[in-house]
Amino acid sequence: MKIGARGETLAYWHLRCEGYAVVARNRRPHGRSGELDLVGWDGPVLAFIEVKTRTGEDAGPPEMALGFDQQRRIVHSARVYLRRLKRQPAAYRFDVASVSWDPAMGYRVRVVKDAFKE
Repeated sequence: MKIGARGETLAYWHLRCEGYAVVARNRRPHGRSGELDLVGWDGPVLAFIEVKTRTGEDAGPPEMALGFDQQRRIVHSARVYLRRLKRQPAAYRFDVASVSWDPAMGYRVRVVKDAFKE
């Protein structure tokens, strides 16, 4: 299994354990660039979750790899997703699931809620 796919699977299960109800994985708007890694309800809030996975600390924390251009693509994909919903959520936000490998502890998942804005 590739590192990114493993990280997304670990993030999925971690979010479920934290109470998120994940409703979509790897959602790509038809014919458009950008992908939503995970979409899930955290209580009454719809969260668009970007998963970043790193196997070393050389490049810094995984969530630091999320650049402005990627944030913009995620926001655009989220807007397309929201337009297709029959019922609009009262609130939504953009989270980052940071997955890192620690040789002593194994994989660790940390969720940064409301990591960036539109």
